Amino acid sequence: MIKFSIAFQSNKTPSEYEALAELVDQFGFDVVSVYNDLLFQPALGPLMLMARKLRRAQIGFAALNPYTVHPVEIAGQIAMLDLVSEGRAYLGLVRGAWLDQIGVDSRQPVQTLREAAAVVQHLLAGKTDGYAGHIFSLAAGVKLNYAPYRAKVPLMIGTWGKQTARLAGEIADEVKIGGSANPAVVGWLRQFIAQGEQAAGKSIGSVGVCLGAVTVVDDDRDAARAWVRREAALYLPVVAPLDPTFNDPEWLARVMALDAQKDYAGISRLISDDILDRFAFAGNAHDIIAHVERLMAGGCTRVEFGTPHGLVAERGIRLLGEKVLPHFAHNRV
Repeated sequence: MIKFSIAFQSNKTPSEYEALAELVDQFGFDVVSVYNDLLFQPALGPLMLMARKLRRAQIGFAALNPYTVHPVEIAGQIAMLDLVSEGRAYLGLVRGAWLDQIGVDSRQPVQTLREAAAVVQHLLAGKTDGYAGHIFSLAAGVKLNYAPYRAKVPLMIGTWGKQTARLAGEIADEVKIGGSANPAVVGWLRQFIAQGEQAAGKSIGSVGVCLGAVTVVDDDRDAARAWVRREAALYLPVVAPLDPTFNDPEWLARVMALDAQKDYAGISRLISDDILDRFAFAGNAHDIIAHVERLMAGGCTRVEFGTPHGLVAERGIRLLGEKVLPHFAHNRV
């Protein structure tokens, strides 16, 4: 079984978010996500604008980090989104990237994520007995001064790492591997998720795995794949070294050297078809369908199509909604 989601960068105008939500709502997407990348608009604003236009899709952050946003504020944000969406919000937590550029220390990520999730859950559940962690704490009597829509929301943790995957298996509902479209990564990470599931007494395989990556779909598959190569050149130096199934140190060294020179055109020329399909969704609708089928066979439970979606965003979303999603009608959760 498979779920489909669509993710947006937070760099648009209020009217654009509303129009995109109305377009997405015409199709059967299960989830709508908004990135919370550093120095882009905070995701809460776009999510609030889109939530009122979406009638059925789950909606949430992909993702917040507890280094720049305190868990008490995270609890407030997810509570507000859950209220506006009438119980369809999900919370994505992640260590965060590029934090060194703003002088933020992101040490102890596993413990920080564990305690952040605990504080959020503590507050949503209305507990007043306090929380004493190594990093975060709540004094006895501290509680939200309003009633959340729900006492618990679904939790997604974004990671490529073994330790965080174990944590996610223990406390989360889903793991997202961001910047990957590689089915082999799912199987590799599931072994560590299973350790967490076992520690928490969960059924093995009960925690879902989402793969999300840059997406460009168009009837002109060559143009779509050329566009994605340009997009992927910007983030491959970050995500390619994280993929444990990708073993080409010579290629990586060349990419990192070009990245140091900010020669993204040079990186683009090094991206073979095989490498492109590991880190992006690109081509026509038939290409995307075949790619999703490989992900399903690899154990992926949700596919997230990331921005920009198409050579023209609206056309890409329509192709996904009209041609890709219907193909999997009998495989939907």
